[in-house]
Amino acid sequence: MASLFKKKTVDDVIKEQNKELRGTQRQITRDRSALEKQEKQLEMEIKKMAKSGNKDACKILAKQLVQLRKQKTRTYAVSSKVTSMSTQTKLMHSQMKMAGAMGATAKTMQAVNKKMDPQKTLQTMQNFQKENAKMEMTEEMMNDTLDDIFEDSGDEEESHDIVNQVLDEIGIEISGKMAHAPSANRTKPAAAASTSKADGISDEEIERQLKALGVD
Repeated sequence: MASLFKKKTVDDVIKEQNKELRGTQRQITRDRSALEKQEKQLEMEIKKMAKSGNKDACKILAKQLVQLRKQKTRTYAVSSKVTSMSTQTKLMHSQMKMAGAMGATAKTMQAVNKKMDPQKTLQTMQNFQKENAKMEMTEEMMNDTLDDIFEDSGDEEESHDIVNQVLDEIGIEISGKMAHAPSANRTKPAAAASTSKADGISDEEIERQLKALGVD
């Protein structure tokens, strides 16, 4: 009993309407099938009367056939209208559903906006951006420092050792050659010749030592 007095919702009304439209469409299809069957029978009767030479009967049956075909054509028009009504009903139902969803979304957005403080949210975003920038700067400085340590320390130390080794070996050879050089008490020509000879030996010896060490 309670269901009889229950107020129908929009969904209930639309469902009932769609059900009626589907029933109407099925009935139209059945009527068209019956008309097509009658059409075939009339065509057979007309052929039969034509063969027997009964022209009057052929004319009467031909008029009936014309009317029947017009009626069948009208069934297509009615069926098209029913289909259009069903489509419009479905479209209205979809629009109502969409409107309901939009209304619920609007209420949710209003509730969120009431609880959310725009200034506080903006401040939070600015703080995040600031701290993120600091972190990036710190990371970049640390990376640069580590790169300088690992790139410069090893290369500089190795280069210094090679230079010292070359200079030490050249210095030792020069000292050894200079130990046999003439003293300053000798005559100037002899001293000049000895000095020239010592200088020539020293230059050649330096070049030889550098080439032996792989230094051009």
